[in-house]
Order: sequence, then structure tokens, then C-alpha cells
Amino acid sequence: MDTPNTMLIAHNWWALALRGALGIIVGLTMFVWPTVALHTLILIFGAYALCDGLFTLAAAWRRAHDHRPWAVSVLGGALGVVVGLAMFAWPAMAAFTLATLIAFWAIVTGILEIVAAVRLRRQITGEWLLALSGAASLLFGVAVLAAPILGALVIAAWFGAYAFIFGAMNVALALRLRAWKHSDSAALGSARADH
Repeated sequence: MDTPNTMLIAHNWWALALRGALGIIVGLTMFVWPTVALHTLILIFGAYALCDGLFTLAAAWRRAHDHRPWAVSVLGGALGVVVGLAMFAWPAMAAFTLATLIAFWAIVTGILEIVAAVRLRRQITGEWLLALSGAASLLFGVAVLAAPILGALVIAAWFGAYAFIFGAMNVALALRLRAWKHSDSAALGSARADH
């Protein structure tokens, strides 16, 4: 049976697709210009984390408005906004600090996405894409944390690969949710016509 939570997620499939498209664009940017300066990497990551945080906070606001649990979404969104703003406020920070911030952000994001996938597993098909996206984020964060003094180009390549994979998985999940929403709406319309 469809729950209001499932319908809300399916109805807002476009936000997930937009988030994924942003990840793909950031990932491709890192591959097209592999010699990007650390300063540029900081600004690109800052914009990405800030946008992602704002999307997550918007989702939290919708959840609170619908009287559903919202604290986890606020935590993830606030973290993204804080990390994004920090990148703009201190663009000259060292690669070590950048790598550490990226690592913790990716780890927290990954954990939150895995938790969301576990909660959705009985309501939608394709939730494994969200879990896989979360696992990729978690592994990326752990890898960067394990070697934070690697050069900016290596960090850029890792972040580019992560953002591209993360974005592609989110777009794939969004398209599945869109298809599910349309098939569910068609079934509902057919059932009403039969009555």
C-alpha cells in the first residue's frame, strides 16, 4: 500500500533528479579540467555542498509541514550549508582541512542516505540505488579521511568520480520514482473510472 511518505518522495522526484544532475555536472567538470586549482576546487565543492544542503533543508521543511520526522534531514542539510559557507568564507584553507571537511561531509551524507534507503525498502522498488549512493559516499569519505594529505589533483579526481557516480545514481532513482508515480496515478485513475 502506498504511504503518504512514498507519494511525497515520488511527487518530488524532480528535486532528486536536479540534485543528481548537479552531481554529474560537478563530476564532469573535475574530469574536463584535471589541473583545476585548489581555490577553484574549494569554490566548486562549496557551491555543491551549499546547494545540496539547501535542497535537504527544503525537504526537511516539507516533512515538518506534513507533521513527519524532520530532524535527520535538518542535520544533513545544515551540515551541507555550513560546509558550503565555510568553503566560501576561507577559500585559502589548506588541502588537509579541505580533505577532512569533504570526508566528514561525505560520511554523514552516506550514512543518512543508507538510513533513508532502509526506511524506503518496503515502499518502493529501486531503493538499493539510494543505498548504493550512500555506500559510495561513505566509502569516498573514508578513503579521503585515510589519506588527507594527497595532492589537490588527486582529491579533485576522487571528488569528481564520487560526484558523477552519486549524481548518476540519484538521477536513476528519480526516473524510477517518476515512472512509479505515473504508473500509480494511472492505476488510481483506472480504479476511479471503474467505480
